[in-house]
Amino acid sequence: MAQVTFYEKPGCINNTKQKTWLAAAGHDVTEKNILETQWTREELLLYFGDRPVADWFNRTAPLVKSGEVNPDAVNSEEALDLMLTNPILIKLPLLRVADERMHGFIVDAVHVWIGLDPSKGNEAVVEGLRKDNLGLCPMLAKNTSCDEKKLS
Repeated sequence: MAQVTFYEKPGCINNTKQKTWLAAAGHDVTEKNILETQWTREELLLYFGDRPVADWFNRTAPLVKSGEVNPDAVNSEEALDLMLTNPILIKLPLLRVADERMHGFIVDAVHVWIGLDPSKGNEAVVEGLRKDNLGLCPMLAKNTSCDEKKLS
């Protein structure tokens, strides 16, 4: 299986579930705190690929929720400037396997990329996680976010 470098915001409910799923599929996960990583423009761009700029953003970030940052109204250079200053704006997780990178945990895309079928004995764990929407912050339903709790 793969050695996955997993950039997360510590304490994020979905990041924890995503790491659990990767491990249950037999991957070796190395966690990194996205807020403490020194990013460059070039490095971040490798994670975003050809995805639209608006998709790069964490929609639950306080600056987005307050309307101070509008992901739909910035170009790639502005987005990178904002994210280098405020990495909480980056849609998580960022995943790296060898020289390949991805952002966000789109189950089908991650499965095609490195596989998410459970290793022997982990079927129940993965079946439980399949029922969750791991791309949507569960805190949105509570009209708050993990980000606000961590940063306030």
